[in-house]
Amino acid sequence: MNTESVEALKARVAKHAALADPARLRIVDLLTLGDLSPTELQAELGMPSNLLSHHLRTLEGAGLATRHRSEADRRRSYIRLAEGALEGLAPGREHGASRVLFVCTRNSARSQLAAALWNQVSGIPSASAGTHPADRIAPGAIHVANRHGIALADLAPRRLDAVASDEDFVVTVCDNAHEEIPNLRGIHWSVPDPLRLNTEDAFEGAFTDIARRVSDLAPRLHAA
Repeated sequence: MNTESVEALKARVAKHAALADPARLRIVDLLTLGDLSPTELQAELGMPSNLLSHHLRTLEGAGLATRHRSEADRRRSYIRLAEGALEGLAPGREHGASRVLFVCTRNSARSQLAAALWNQVSGIPSASAGTHPADRIAPGAIHVANRHGIALADLAPRRLDAVASDEDFVVTVCDNAHEEIPNLRGIHWSVPDPLRLNTEDAFEGAFTDIARRVSDLAPRLHAA
């Protein structure tokens, strides 16, 4: 880990520590709407001035808030949200990828859905494959994709070794595939197999789970 990333991590820790107090979190919530004077914050929070001063010093020290003098009454100051105050609170981009490869056992449902969903939210190319591919995409996967207006790739299930590249960022979306091929460069999502129940609800649940995970991952990858 280089010095810059260590410093960035320390800054994130300081912000999270400052926001761990309910009063300071409430102050930041208020500042996202506009600037407030200490007197206005006191009235809003029902807090004595000495305690408010402590909280404001902590927020300023963590890079979350700044203050400036009023142009009308120089004895008065206003607290504002610092520029970039909320940046870095959520995990930032951490991985480079030339392609994202979604893998499950049969490449008939979960990995196909994941690749299609990925294409909706990221410009990084995606593909899907299976460790033991089926003959065709599961009808349930096609139906749930159609219900959500998602187009599945017009490709039959494919074997992992015929698709994979050393440059891929691999996402295994089933436990069997993950445990069969350990040490791949990437991550694992433990998504239950909708084909076990083979019901509309099972496919809907898998779709919802994968869609959420795709949306969370996309901002954390950058094109390599």
